[in-house]
Amino acid sequence: MSAPSSVTIVGASLAGLRAAETLRRDGFDGPVALIGDELHEPYDRPPLSKQVLAGNWAPDRIALTPSDKLADLDLDLRLGARATGFDLADRTLRLAGGETLEVDAVLIATGARCRTLGPPREGVHVLRSLDDCLALRADFDAAPDRVVVVGAGFIGAEVAATARTRGLDVAMVEALDAPLSRVLGPEMGEVCAAVHRDHGIDLRTGVGVEGFDGAGRVERVRLTDGSAIDASVVVVGIGVVPNTEWLEGSGLALDNGVVCDAAGLAAPGVAAAGDVARWPNRRFGYSMRVEHWDNAAAQGAHSARALLGADDPYEPVPWFWSDQYDRKIQLAGHVRPDDEVKVVTGSVAERRFAALYGRGGRLVGALGFNRPRHVMRYRAMIEQGAAFEEAVAAEV
Repeated sequence: MSAPSSVTIVGASLAGLRAAETLRRDGFDGPVALIGDELHEPYDRPPLSKQVLAGNWAPDRIALTPSDKLADLDLDLRLGARATGFDLADRTLRLAGGETLEVDAVLIATGARCRTLGPPREGVHVLRSLDDCLALRADFDAAPDRVVVVGAGFIGAEVAATARTRGLDVAMVEALDAPLSRVLGPEMGEVCAAVHRDHGIDLRTGVGVEGFDGAGRVERVRLTDGSAIDASVVVVGIGVVPNTEWLEGSGLALDNGVVCDAAGLAAPGVAAAGDVARWPNRRFGYSMRVEHWDNAAAQGAHSARALLGADDPYEPVPWFWSDQYDRKIQLAGHVRPDDEVKVVTGSVAERRFAALYGRGGRLVGALGFNRPRHVMRYRAMIEQGAAFEEAVAAEV
């Protein structure tokens, strides 16, 4: 494949910025456009549910790169510009407002958006963007009588932990019998539940949300078991949807994300990276879409190189972390709820341990509660293709 004359990156968050940085670092000196639908320069999202929401960090602290270094990349930076369509055959990109751009190589990094419950209502929030965070923080600052978090996944759990750390009364509602049991399995899901109950969260599991009550502003959350919880503020954290609707009819394959090959290409001269990309990870033997910070950074760089002609497969061991109260929860690998799980060090009762996940005799995951050194060493063993029993018996 010949080198592109220009590269247009759609999505100005972590994956998009790392792609732009990689293009310049690898010597691409042609035009690079970075298009983002938010008005903010690229910023880091993990602190939104923690330090920024807690009021400990100002928004300017989460910039991914200083403005002067961003300028050094010599980008056509278009903020507040939303992509509305793409045509693979004629290489045109449409933006809200009617502008059409002729493009050569394209990297899609449009991320994902939050799932919602019902029509917009005052006091009901999602948390994905800086603006979302600041709106929710303002409601927290008003000292609400009670915060209800719908969904006990990692974002919901972090928001609940931040709210409790701020001294707020918090209830959390989870449709599963245990938080994160679809990811971590029921045993480790119960450990996550215990962490929140240890800190005074009113955790309701195995029940869904029927709807919200209130004249204008939310006042109550109705549950599917017929009960209700009074609420001054509600945060909905029930997962995300990849932002691919603008690509319908583009000529690209879409299936819960932009379908890519092992190198990250969705078509000749078109790549995807981050939350929006689905690709076959040969290390695990199946297609995946990963919504983690580490993956967005690494895949943004890898897919940029694919546009420049690199064809090596992208085969990471996914890794992420979640800070909740005084616990740092880390997961390396790609696990399923029916994997075999063994605690190999530490104490579950003390919420300080490492557990390993096995499938088909192989080590596929490592979960740590305040065990970062262990998780990183087990991650290396996953990369090496270690057998499960070998990892369980290893001293790390």
